[in-house]
Amino acid sequence: MSGHSKWSTIKRKKEAADSKRGALFTKLAKELQLAAKAGGPDSDTNFKLRLAVQRAKAANMPNDNISRAIAKATGGSDSEQLQEVSYEGYGPGGTAILVTAVTDNRNRTVAAIRHEFTRVGGNLGENGSVAWQFEPRGALSVSLGDSDEDEVVLAAIEAGAEDVETSGNSVEVQTSPGDLETVRQLLVEAGYTVEHADLSMVPTATVSLEKGPAAQALQLLDGLEELEDVQRVYSNADFDEELLAQYA
Repeated sequence: MSGHSKWSTIKRKKEAADSKRGALFTKLAKELQLAAKAGGPDSDTNFKLRLAVQRAKAANMPNDNISRAIAKATGGSDSEQLQEVSYEGYGPGGTAILVTAVTDNRNRTVAAIRHEFTRVGGNLGENGSVAWQFEPRGALSVSLGDSDEDEVVLAAIEAGAEDVETSGNSVEVQTSPGDLETVRQLLVEAGYTVEHADLSMVPTATVSLEKGPAAQALQLLDGLEELEDVQRVYSNADFDEELLAQYA
């Protein structure tokens, strides 16, 4: 499994381990509000809201919190001020980084993101400066459990997966964005546990970093992830296995 894909897997596990933090629930509530406001409060007909609800439940967010966030969005109030914005920049070693955020104050958000870039020698770029290096994909993580690895991989391919990699006790699956929910449903119906399903931005090519820049890049990615307004962070860095083991 590539160092880039492994970083994404480790990042999700770290997030799950930190799921009791109020900051994570705040981020999830913003995501729920934005999705509900854009497509309505019914997750059966609102695909983005369904993904947001699944993500919130995976982080052990209480059902009452989920319901309140959706109700706040559909009832007006301060949810109307939330905006989804994206930022692009370069980190250590020329790493391309794409950041998505949900905010009610763009000035606050961009200042915080710029600070994280500059403290490790990176810099924010113009819109379009690095986005062309990424493509939208559906991303799923399927637990192997007691199942045979080859059977899970074959089931994912038959369900419509376009790329499959094994990582520890899970299988990482990529799909076209439009096939994400179909592949998820087919795998669940086949009896497999889908631990994670989300829309993602995947680099078309990765950059290998030396130890020093790689450590700085991880510091930057972690710093960005911890910002309250930031929802997703994507990079094209391909990290060394030994460094990732220390990071994990």
